Amino acid sequence: MLLTILLFLIYFAVAVTLLFTILLYIFQCELLYPAGFPHGSRSVVARPSQYDLPDKEVILETKDGVKIRMYVMIQRGEEVAIQSPTMIWFHSHTGNMGHRLPIAQVFYKKFGYNIVLVSYRGYGLSEGRPNEKGLKLDAQATLDYVLHHPILRHTKLVAFGQSLGGAVAIDLVAKQEEVFSALIIENTFLSMTLLIPHALPALRYLVYLCTQKWQSYQLISKLHHIPVLFLSSKKDELVPASHMAKLYNLCNTSQGKAWKEFENGAHYDTCMQPGYFDTIAAFGNEHIWDVE
Repeated sequence: MLLTILLFLIYFAVAVTLLFTILLYIFQCELLYPAGFPHGSRSVVARPSQYDLPDKEVILETKDGVKIRMYVMIQRGEEVAIQSPTMIWFHSHTGNMGHRLPIAQVFYKKFGYNIVLVSYRGYGLSEGRPNEKGLKLDAQATLDYVLHHPILRHTKLVAFGQSLGGAVAIDLVAKQEEVFSALIIENTFLSMTLLIPHALPALRYLVYLCTQKWQSYQLISKLHHIPVLFLSSKKDELVPASHMAKLYNLCNTSQGKAWKEFENGAHYDTCMQPGYFDTIAAFGNEHIWDVE
């Protein structure tokens, strides 16, 4: 009787573990891409007009037929717009493009960038479900739009990625470095599999199940002819600051790389740290804008 109970408990534990593993494998994208956070992110997206910005929304169809949404904010006046760099902006793993508009307002009004800000598939009001392959297609569709735009195609292009968006930006720039003038990444990880043990320690022994790789540490070393700015929060609670430091060390670009660490910055408040915008402005003046 005791042996029967013991065997039952063992089989039950194995079955539960197996079921948990299967569910984790199937629903890993829901865990890694929390598009519904904060609450309402899949239904409420702020408009540029709320921040006195050009309010143009574009719906793109990606190569696999998914419709994604983005805001295109072009400087007023064609001559001014052509002379202004265009920032292609890839946001982090939470929220939507509307949450980035307060920062976009600074880049547009104070620094004079044209801005293309996209909500990935499954984020905001965009269709589909997020995954690595899909987000890469979203990024390519966004770039293709810019390269065929009558004004933006004549401008210098800057890829800007925050957190997950940094991985998206690195992947895109590594594939088509020649069309970009600069890359800016903020609190980005080496790879998803290297991040999980820190961000989700309970799953550290199940990393082998992760199909979402985002191997930025391999791609960053392939950049050779583009200036890169690294923005890192020392107290980042999600992505260890060491990930950004290693990405910086792996970057061998001949066009200059810059490092800025924010002593008291956490993952989500980097833009609020002293010197954040000044650092980006200085990098832009040195590497992007035609400053005499």
